[in-house]
Order: sequence, then structure tokens, then C-alpha cells
Amino acid sequence: MSGLESEAMEAEFGTVAAWTEQAVRALGPEYAIPAGCRGSGSEGVLRWLADRLELRSGARMLDDGAGVGGPAGWLAEEWGVRPVCAEPMADAVAASRRLFGLPAVVAAAQALPFADGSLDAAWCLGVLCTVSDKATALAELRRVLTPGGRLGLLVFVADGPLTDPLPEGNEFPTTAELEALLAGAGFALTETAEGDLHDSPPSWDERADAVDEEVARRHGGEPALSQAREQARRVARLLGEGALRPWLGAAVAR
Repeated sequence: MSGLESEAMEAEFGTVAAWTEQAVRALGPEYAIPAGCRGSGSEGVLRWLADRLELRSGARMLDDGAGVGGPAGWLAEEWGVRPVCAEPMADAVAASRRLFGLPAVVAAAQALPFADGSLDAAWCLGVLCTVSDKATALAELRRVLTPGGRLGLLVFVADGPLTDPLPEGNEFPTTAELEALLAGAGFALTETAEGDLHDSPPSWDERADAVDEEVARRHGGEPALSQAREQARRVARLLGEGALRPWLGAAVAR
């Protein structure tokens, strides 16, 4: 499988992204970041990664696989940088532009439309497990980063067997595989940690839940919503069992 080819993933990252934008617009702008970050890491995860990107004013920053733009919007608000978002699903790109006003392009992780060495930093949150050609995706990140550029990663890793039912369209690497892929792509790991996906402020969870409820009120009978929620349940089960781990990594482009 290459990119986001399964129907369930199309539903999760495409159709439901557009519905999420509609719900946020109905509820208010303060709901945008919490809703946009659901599934892409907690506030604590984002802060851990951002602290290690060594961002400065005017830094050229990429959110690779940005979804509807929640983490990029948080970064712009908290750090005063203006990330560019790359995301393969057109509905999600349109939503990120309207919700956060950030530059966003429709692009797969394996073919980023940026010049060599044109970016100072990048992060990629929960995306690598949805890409079968992880080596090419990481090589593309190395290509677009300047030497010494910083990379932050949230990757769901599986160091043991996984039990069915598994989320469609995901290929979870082992920790050793991921570290080897990073080295092969030209990155030097500087720090790793295990992410806590439940350390966001209570207001984040409340607002994200409210957006989910609004989406369900509007589209509860739609197959796309059922597919997306089943995907989320399968990932949550594996995380709850400890079969998947939220691996955080900071790396430097060699």
C-alpha cells in the first residue's frame, strides 16, 4: 500500500476532516486547535517536540502530513512561526487553510514540493505508520531540510506482535527499524522519549469532544464517520494494551 489508499483512511483523513472544519466553524475558533490536534499528539507531546526544534523568529518550518492543521496552528500561536503544511488529502488541506490561514499544499510525504535545503525544521506526527515507503518519506524530509535542520517525530511503534483487528492502511515499524531508517536517510538522533497522549489541558479534551459530538450530530449515519471512528478505536485498543507505543524522536539532518 502506498500513501492513503484504504477506504477507511480516506474517510478518516479526508471526509471527516471536512466535517471537522464545519463543526469548528459552528462552535467557535477556540475549538480549532484541540480538534485539529486529536490523533496527532497531546499538548505535552507537541511542546516536547517544539522545544527540540530550536525554532527562531522567521524559521522555515514544515508540518509533513498536517491533517487539518491543528499542530501547525498551535505552533504558530505558541512559537510565532508560520509553518507550511503538506498533506495528501485535499479536503484536509482546504480545512487547514480556512481554519488557521496557514500556507498548505496537497502533497504526499514521498514527494514533497519543496526545493533542496529550503527548510530549517520539520515535524511529522503519526504519519510514518500510514506510509509503506518510509525510507522515501524520510529521505524527502532530509532533502528539503538544510544541513543541521531539525526534525521532530511522533511515530507509533510496535516491538511485538499485534492482534486483530488492526487499523487499515497502517504499517507500524519496530523501534530498531525506525532508528535504522532515520540513519539511512541521513539523520542523527539526538533524543527520544515515550509520549504521553493524555496530558493535554482539560479544556482541550472538552473542546475536542464537543467537536466530535457536533460531527456526530450532523453526520452520525454516514458510513465514513463509522469507518473513521473504527480506525480510531483500533489504534486506541493497541495503545491501551501496550502493543503500540507513541515514540518521540528529535533528530538533526547530517
